[in-house]
Amino acid sequence: MLSPLDSERGKLLSQYVTARVIRLDDVDFGLFDWDRHNTLYFFVLTADEQILLRYGGRDTRAIDSYLNLDSLELALEKGLELHEKYKAGEIPKKPRPAPIRATDFPLLVERTIGSGACVECHLVADFQAQHKELDGTLDKVRDMYKSPDIRTIGIHLDVPKGLLIEKTEGPASQAGMAAGDTITHVEGVPVYTFGDLQYQYDKVDRSAAGVRFTVDRNGEAVEAEVVLPQRWWLTNLDFRHWTVEPRVYFESDPLTVVEKAALELPENSFASRVRLVEGVAGLLGLHELKEGDIILSVNGLKTDEQANTAELYLKLRTKSGETSTLEVLRGEERIEMPLKSARMGFRK
Repeated sequence: MLSPLDSERGKLLSQYVTARVIRLDDVDFGLFDWDRHNTLYFFVLTADEQILLRYGGRDTRAIDSYLNLDSLELALEKGLELHEKYKAGEIPKKPRPAPIRATDFPLLVERTIGSGACVECHLVADFQAQHKELDGTLDKVRDMYKSPDIRTIGIHLDVPKGLLIEKTEGPASQAGMAAGDTITHVEGVPVYTFGDLQYQYDKVDRSAAGVRFTVDRNGEAVEAEVVLPQRWWLTNLDFRHWTVEPRVYFESDPLTVVEKAALELPENSFASRVRLVEGVAGLLGLHELKEGDIILSVNGLKTDEQANTAELYLKLRTKSGETSTLEVLRGEERIEMPLKSARMGFRK
């Protein structure tokens, strides 16, 4: 209905063999790698399973923040162009990654496949993370905070026009990127769609000081080294399904340098003032925090190299479902308070 065969988009689609995957039981995640909390994701690939480009991606705003029919049409055009180049030998063949399948994760087999339930994208992501937690390889900054938001570094795209930049600010602007530029590479890797851009940007080491973009500016390739701000990877996790994320049911803001000094706290303290307490915290008996409380320490610790709030410290440094001890300032009174995070399990 949205793409009649005689429309431009319909004519483009008619040159593709399309397949919709609704169960992931036998999908090779080694080859088809993507952020599995996306609601919609396309791969454009050759008959011998060489991935030419990706179409998909989102941010915390909505499932379709970067998706619309105009940008899809651009992707379809680019896919056909790349296919011709691949057939002509202008695009080298990439080695196939080692296969990864749903059956490689015993928890997924036991709790989903074994019961005959559908293997869904977010389930694969969550069980992969749980297995990393079990074998001690879980890196929460890397594994929980997937697909950092490009707006954090000041890149705003003109979505219907693909990777055309609508405006820049902050680090991107300081690096020389500007409205009217079209992003073509991330760290030297070609990108053609937002799906490509987000996938490659997610590969940047979380401890990196900068990331290199290449843009097309009036037909000229221009390099831009964007300096990454502290916690550039930090995103809202609300739409994600992470069993490994400690659910603490409060939100907090970091104290200012002046406030920390007044309380004789280190300048890099993660002391923070509680801004919001969700009602479920009380219903589940998880903690007794109140709005306005200042959390001074967690388990006797006051500083962390990555966390700037107690809330973030708990998410990064404690295991979901375990109990921590908070030192809380409520008015003039200092209180020692237990906090138990919730460990969530997800089906849908």
